[in-house]
Amino acid sequence: MGVDNKAEVRDFLTSRRAKLSPEVVGLPAGTNRRVAGLRRSEVAVLAGVSVEYYTRLERGSISGASPEILDALARALLLDDAERAHLFDLAHAASPVARPPRRRTTTSWKAHESLQWTLDAITAGPAFVRNGRMDVLAVNPLARAFYDEVFDMPGQLPNIARYTFLDERAAIFYPDWDLFAEVTVSILRTEAARDPHNKELHDLIGELSTRSDDFRRQWGRHDVRHHGTGSKSFHHRVVGEMTLAYEGLEMAAEPGLTLTIYAAAPGSSSEQALRLLSSWAATEFAGETEQRAAHRD
Repeated sequence: MGVDNKAEVRDFLTSRRAKLSPEVVGLPAGTNRRVAGLRRSEVAVLAGVSVEYYTRLERGSISGASPEILDALARALLLDDAERAHLFDLAHAASPVARPPRRRTTTSWKAHESLQWTLDAITAGPAFVRNGRMDVLAVNPLARAFYDEVFDMPGQLPNIARYTFLDERAAIFYPDWDLFAEVTVSILRTEAARDPHNKELHDLIGELSTRSDDFRRQWGRHDVRHHGTGSKSFHHRVVGEMTLAYEGLEMAAEPGLTLTIYAAAPGSSSEQALRLLSSWAATEFAGETEQRAAHRD
């Protein structure tokens, strides 16, 4: 099962075109404009292609577009780095010679022993491995405690996207829920273009679209972004407010997986909260830790 690539290309290019005003790109505004944003003809001029060719591209016939054409489109539409990469991913997926990426299924992947050792060696902050579908695949003890509500959603693998949109507790855990929701959708949107034939991913997108009006509305915006570093605020049910920096690291040995590490500023109240969370985790999840250690031995 995959997505309709032509529809994805059409909706992405149309949505980016609608966001731009003539003034922003140095064109006269004119009168009697009947479309939001730029006209197709204006994008074609800015990209240096014919109106007929741009029209074909926007209708989804992007498979034969050269990197130079895609770059010209990215410049004409003022795409940022994440949007430009997304455009190239869509074009690659449309190519008749493109091979689907070799990805392991979520249920079959297990953290290798040395990776779990590495996660467990990170003791000052939550550390976890996720895929582009936002399944939490491996954790250190602090991440297990940090995401305890994600882990107790019944009948499913722990999944941050499902928690964000389908668990009412997420509105408390994420004080700025709107931002987290936008980031979550942008990660799924980016992954859908990278891996258009991933049935598990598209089953999740279908589930969220059916069950969440918020997800369906945000999915329709076609927004993407790079999500590698920054800071976020949380409200954990046990230790309260925390503001944590994060780094997301692409795993060279496991394409498609990301290692994320959270850390608190030294001497801050958030650092103290993480220490309290670590103490709570030591008792609350002691059985899980011992089971993992016994399996390792």
